[in-house]
Amino acid sequence: MKKTRFAVAVVAAGAAFTAGAQAQDTAVAIFAGGCFWSIESDFDHAPGVLSTTSGYIGGTVDNPTYEQVVTETTGHREAVMVTYDPSVTSYETLLETYFHLIDPIEANGQFCDFGESYTTAIYAGTPEELQQAEAEKAKVAGELGSPVATIIAMAPTFWPAEAYHQDFWKGTDLLGNGLTRAQHYARYREGCGKNYQVEQIWGAEAFKGLDGHA
Repeated sequence: MKKTRFAVAVVAAGAAFTAGAQAQDTAVAIFAGGCFWSIESDFDHAPGVLSTTSGYIGGTVDNPTYEQVVTETTGHREAVMVTYDPSVTSYETLLETYFHLIDPIEANGQFCDFGESYTTAIYAGTPEELQQAEAEKAKVAGELGSPVATIIAMAPTFWPAEAYHQDFWKGTDLLGNGLTRAQHYARYREGCGKNYQVEQIWGAEAFKGLDGHA
């Protein structure tokens, strides 16, 4: 199977690296789909996904913080970088899965979170991926009978989010409210109504391609 090269810069610990830093038997995809806790938890249930990283992408400020991004003044979206094994899954499969775990029609955010930072986007690493993403977007628009709001663009720098956001959905450390991160996330997801809304949009195909979801 043809390997997908990761052409976008990623910044970690103050150092940027590109495709050459990726192991040859892995590939990456970047998706923005509302709260990155939720997108990360979903893709952690996708066969072939090796790891996920929550972060920020698309804005005008270098190394943004969560406190900056949530002001909706930096132009960033919350996003997740998905590292996967191309011998198990494919970019096309991940695209299809992505659209089936969001509301593709909503242009102002996702579920209970609104603002530019929560809007949906696919950030391609190569021109081929860009074409694949555009094709999947057109397919989804046809299936739903409505225009799809998801932005398709070549990926600029991806900035990993703060450590406390990573793997938030399964964290066991206690927060100030007396709940673990996992318990807090479960309450957030239920209160946000994501599972119900995705099922209303997609019916039996909701969360297609996942072996479960949080």
